[in-house]
Amino acid sequence: MKAGTVKAADWPLAVGIAAGVLADALVGDPRRGHPVALFGRAATLIERGVYADARTRGVVFTACCEALAIGPALAAARISLHRPLARLAWAGSVTWAVTGARSLTVEAARIHRALLAGDLPGARRLLPNLVGRDPAELDGAGIARAVVESVAENTADAIVAPLLWGALAGPPGLAGYRAANTLDAMVGHHSPRYEQFGWASARLDDVVNWAPARVTALLAAACAPVVGGRPAAAWRIALDYGPRHPSPNAGWCEAAFAGALGVRLGGPLSYGGRAEHRPELGVGRPPEPADIARASRLCRSVTAAATALAASLALAD
Repeated sequence: MKAGTVKAADWPLAVGIAAGVLADALVGDPRRGHPVALFGRAATLIERGVYADARTRGVVFTACCEALAIGPALAAARISLHRPLARLAWAGSVTWAVTGARSLTVEAARIHRALLAGDLPGARRLLPNLVGRDPAELDGAGIARAVVESVAENTADAIVAPLLWGALAGPPGLAGYRAANTLDAMVGHHSPRYEQFGWASARLDDVVNWAPARVTALLAAACAPVVGGRPAAAWRIALDYGPRHPSPNAGWCEAAFAGALGVRLGGPLSYGGRAEHRPELGVGRPPEPADIARASRLCRSVTAAATALAASLALAD
């Protein structure tokens, strides 16, 4: 292909990805009938049918759910393959359905407003909408840290990762990634019920997020000036502190955000009554409520950069 030309089959995907991100920014998620919520209900039904306290059953569950997500997306993509406008619309619709930048920053802003108003009980009530840790004993600083960490991690999970998979594999990539991430949230955690059954879903999520997490860290470092940070310093902190996190991926995003914002993340937390002490990430001060708005600003900048990157990849040979 000659330099400067674009294959006709590529531009609908690129434009569709950008349109889907714009739709999410303008409209946000539907209150009822969200495709991801419907998938979660279907996955719950599948779990009831195949559950056993064994990894092999978890593999079957994960494979069935992935087929449920990818199959319709692949069929629709094939039908629209030679119809550029239909392909654009389908790519845009799936991108809108699986990305969550608006809901992420809106929930963060609600908690921020509660903290600014001195409404600590209200902030605690809102926190489970964003992160799964126990809010009852958290003070304002603890809530601010939880929100900043969640915004950082979800910038990868809900924005950068689906966009990159969409650029590489179109709507089936978008749907398959979102299914993997949803299954990890449902069954991929440590508990007596899911320690074995959820193993496959957790490992799949680790694999599909490995590269996007590091791309997120790189983009967060590049966008650091929008929150007063320095790209080189933020990237250095991501490199130094990212591997210290128990998750193979989350630490890279959190460390890069910490470096860009000039704060220190990590430390003690509690999930489901189980106390943990996460390694500290970064060399700055503890987060304050005002850092929630700064983290959201960085998230929006990374979203724009990731959209441009994904569209460029979709256009590339």
